Amino acid sequence: MTRASVAALPALLVALLVALGAGAEPAVVAERVESEAETFRVVRVADGLNHPWSIAFLPGGNALVSERPGGLLRLDTRTGARRTLSGAPRVAAVGQGGLLDVALHPEFAENRLVYLSYAAGRSGRYATSIARGRLTDSGLEAVEVLFTMNRPSGARLHFGSRLAFGADGMLYASFGERGERHRAQDPADHAGTIIRLRDDGTVPPDNPFAGGEGVAEVYSFGHRNPQGLAVHPVTGRLWSHEHGPQGGDEINVIEAGVNYGWPVITYGAEYRSGAPIGTGTAAPGMAQPVLHWTPSIAPSGMTFYDGDRFPGWQGDLFAGALAGRHLRRVRLDGERAVAQEVLLQDRVGRVRDVRQGPDGMLWLLEDARRGSIFRLEPTA
Repeated sequence: MTRASVAALPALLVALLVALGAGAEPAVVAERVESEAETFRVVRVADGLNHPWSIAFLPGGNALVSERPGGLLRLDTRTGARRTLSGAPRVAAVGQGGLLDVALHPEFAENRLVYLSYAAGRSGRYATSIARGRLTDSGLEAVEVLFTMNRPSGARLHFGSRLAFGADGMLYASFGERGERHRAQDPADHAGTIIRLRDDGTVPPDNPFAGGEGVAEVYSFGHRNPQGLAVHPVTGRLWSHEHGPQGGDEINVIEAGVNYGWPVITYGAEYRSGAPIGTGTAAPGMAQPVLHWTPSIAPSGMTFYDGDRFPGWQGDLFAGALAGRHLRRVRLDGERAVAQEVLLQDRVGRVRDVRQGPDGMLWLLEDARRGSIFRLEPTA
């Protein structure tokens, strides 16, 4: 063996470990970042993930991570090592579609149930679906499809989709309007809605459209492409955010049966011409957002912070920004946004998801072909 080949062994070993799912060891990428209320450092826990989309923390120090092309990973949150699990549903990894959100049943410790949202389809027509399975050491078993949106489309964008279990124990899921904006105003169409299901996929009889116009699963409508869904830890109210067109990204508090306006009202504009969309920014019977972003930040992922590691962030809302390439902090007074702060501008890429971990830290997923997972830790 030559001296050059010996010198190359460490690099070859690193490449082999990455291929086996070990990745690089956690490393500090920003030692000290000062925000208005906290000082923290940024640790890259894992890298080399293929467009990571969502993270759900398991008891005992591991997490599940979805990759948009279809991989479901078990991540060791201490070392960054991960492995691909079997049993994930087959997805349509087309355009913005693929394997999307992952969420745990509220009684996961007892029943081991995992929920996934994803784009599915055949013959060039696609729809957002929800499946669940039971997690074992090797993967998911007894996987069943609980729900598939009606009216599949050939469009390859605006699939949504986030999942959240509400304070009422029901499963809420968000669906984009598939780029066919008129569909969001039809409560008989699942596109452009937030739906509400029991944990087994059946419909609660008190859903707002369960006995009349519209489809029984729909809880709210008039949404464009919601990619943030979270339950407020104090009030138990469901919040969502969604992509606007050119401007008009929105944060909303979700109410049963309410019309959130798209595309009749919006604070955004047409992409190329800048022309107005719809009738303006307000109309009778249509809800106003808590906050809108113009220009757009392209929000994705959302969490309320209620941990003890960052006391200065208590009660704040955090959203990832794809186009904005930052983490957005929103200070709230009840259900009113009173201040905002841009964190980590251009330092962690396109933030696809943000979650509070059981360790009280904030975790970020970078949407990239070789994306990273970051953890924000308080400094002394």
